[in-house]
Amino acid sequence: MPISYTPNRRQAILMGVGSALSTAVPAWANNTGAWPTKPIRIIAGQAPGSSNDATARALADYFSQKLGVAVVVENKPGAIGMIAAETVARAAPDGYTLLMSLHSQLAQMPALLKKMPLDPDKDLLPIAAMGVGPVTAVVHKDFPAQTMADVIAYSKKKPVNVGNYSIGSGWQLMLARLAKDTGGQFNVVNYKGTGAMLIDLYAGTIDMGAGSLAGLGGAIDKGVVKPVAVVIGERSRKLPGIPTWVDAGFKGPAYEDLAECNMLFAPAGTPPALVKRLAELVQSSVQESPRVKAVRDTLYAEDRPLTGDALKQFIARTWPTYRSLTKELGIAVE
Repeated sequence: MPISYTPNRRQAILMGVGSALSTAVPAWANNTGAWPTKPIRIIAGQAPGSSNDATARALADYFSQKLGVAVVVENKPGAIGMIAAETVARAAPDGYTLLMSLHSQLAQMPALLKKMPLDPDKDLLPIAAMGVGPVTAVVHKDFPAQTMADVIAYSKKKPVNVGNYSIGSGWQLMLARLAKDTGGQFNVVNYKGTGAMLIDLYAGTIDMGAGSLAGLGGAIDKGVVKPVAVVIGERSRKLPGIPTWVDAGFKGPAYEDLAECNMLFAPAGTPPALVKRLAELVQSSVQESPRVKAVRDTLYAEDRPLTGDALKQFIARTWPTYRSLTKELGIAVE
């Protein structure tokens, strides 16, 4: 059902006085009409073929049904997710332009870029996070390795060409840490999303890659790639016997503390009533939307979406880890 946002005019005036009358209340904030009254855009930070795109489209379908307006997805990949993020950060904070981003991209921005087009901590407002399920490292079917131990042994003799779905991803940080810890050689090839990386991986152009089961599940079933480790998340019922980093004997922040998820944002300044409504929709979608359920089943994602205080705590715990590891390991934009 649409909701109405009707701010108290007297409170708005007093707040303006308290700010030395330096900031005018946006015209739309005094609109007593119901939200939404026009189409909503969700800007996806990755290209089709990714869990990011699939999640955005599933939510768009559900939002449209519940809100009674068209909800469209626009893919704006590239520049470490900054093209999509800046589009949303510069939009009016009125609930009509939203961002679906890999949270690792926004977590990494201050550590990767000397000049930022926006401040992810101030210019965007987190609404909800949906897990991507287990992120799995795989090798091409013809690559001479069956386990992560085999991959490491090979990498000490000859470089392994590894696909990375996003600059500064948890996967890239893990590879940098793994190289330091083992003396292995990993040539990282960066892609604008999972889809493009998987094309090269399936063709054997690169030896190894990692991603969610949305992209990799079918290829694993067909034997096009071989899983060697669950690098983010818990062991999966889809991949019995495939170890996590800890199972394989690797411990530390790079191996244990880097989660990945698709996070929904609005521009900073979006009214709390709209944020609350959108967060509630994300929460209810996992029970009510067949399309959202299908995406989550494909991902083998079993955790509940994070909203409210739980989301704030997740960001406070994980974003500093991403940033400190990026600086420690010398990851930079080329």
